[in-house]
Amino acid sequence: MEAYIGIGVLVILMLLGVPVALSFAGMTLALGILYDVNFNSLMLTGFRSMNSVVLMALPLFILTGYLMQSGGLAERLIQFIESLVGRIRGGLGMSMILAAALFGAISGTASAAVASIGSIMITPMAERGYSRAYTSALLGISSLLGILIPPSITMILFAAVTRQSVAACFAATIGPAILLIIGLCIANLIMFRNHGRLQVNNPGTPPAPPKPPIGRSTRRAMPAMSLPIIILGGIYGGVFTPTEAAAVSAVAAFIVGFFIYRDMIPKAIFTSVIEAAETTGVILIILLFSLVVGRIFSMERVPQQITEFMLNTFKDPIWILLVVNLFLIVAGMIVDDLSVTVIISPLLLPVMQANGVHPVHFAAIVGTSVVIGANSPPTAPILYMACRIGECEIHETIGTAVKLMSFVALPVALITTYFPDVSLFIPRLLGLIQ
Repeated sequence: MEAYIGIGVLVILMLLGVPVALSFAGMTLALGILYDVNFNSLMLTGFRSMNSVVLMALPLFILTGYLMQSGGLAERLIQFIESLVGRIRGGLGMSMILAAALFGAISGTASAAVASIGSIMITPMAERGYSRAYTSALLGISSLLGILIPPSITMILFAAVTRQSVAACFAATIGPAILLIIGLCIANLIMFRNHGRLQVNNPGTPPAPPKPPIGRSTRRAMPAMSLPIIILGGIYGGVFTPTEAAAVSAVAAFIVGFFIYRDMIPKAIFTSVIEAAETTGVILIILLFSLVVGRIFSMERVPQQITEFMLNTFKDPIWILLVVNLFLIVAGMIVDDLSVTVIISPLLLPVMQANGVHPVHFAAIVGTSVVIGANSPPTAPILYMACRIGECEIHETIGTAVKLMSFVALPVALITTYFPDVSLFIPRLLGLIQ
């Protein structure tokens, strides 16, 4: 009962508009009082748990995302993708999806993808007759590819709180990410051809601007495209660890933006560092309190109690997996993806392991469920951010967002859950798990 009260305090504080980090502090305080724990030893345990080389990758990958925005890398990548698929019907929508995927392969954050891609693509798509509501919904869903495509901040946190290999968690979400990309591209083409929310046949639609030649856009994008090759190739080729890859990506983003593209000015560098530091600070405060909460739950055997309840209530593993999926989605609808990862994942991991689910497989399940929850009201932080950039109201995007989540994201989550090889094939192929 105390655990439910603590989580309830967290939810209420967040719904009241209290900053996420302070909401976690409030939950920690409430649980400490309810369980009568010694805060001195608990906070010391939390600080020791954060003394991890793995967590050093967080600020560096976040900094990479901000440097990409200020250094012109995102713009070149989008121009390259548009030159490839922008000429076909519905190509601009596909360009947005693929740009989000490629951006996620460098920065690992959804919010950075929304800001970078949305600011560049939404207005041109609106000029071509795309509804801003549709474009914002598509941006919100596709930007969550940053959670699935490595490197992923969410998977780094999952690995940290569940004591798993970061590289294995990265590899586990590649298969689901490919399925989501294919599904979103197909859905975009169907919705485009059925006209739905798109107004592409409007007689007042201006003629399409000339697409940049593929050769020229490819040459301009090559320095930016080298980043995911360096990051992923280095990690899975055994050249460096994920943390070292984060440092290399930040340095490479700076070199490309400042010396090659020459779009990055000293003021932009300073701003990127400040914004990355602010974002990192919030994440680390959340992680600190989540580790303390996790320690309290462990001492009070809360994970074991949840496991026993689930196994006694649902005898069929199929139903247990379905309930866990629904729980993760509902939790993602109330709190953000980081909160779900650092609080809910450790609680449910014993349940999944008791049903024979590999922890790395569970990482992919968490990632695909968060994609749905992060775009579902009442919280829906990514969808709200996409609407602000798209200059439309949230209620205008809900219909399209629900369609994309129901017919694309949800099937991908279920396929990932019930077909383990979708997420485990690549980690096994790379020798990361047995």
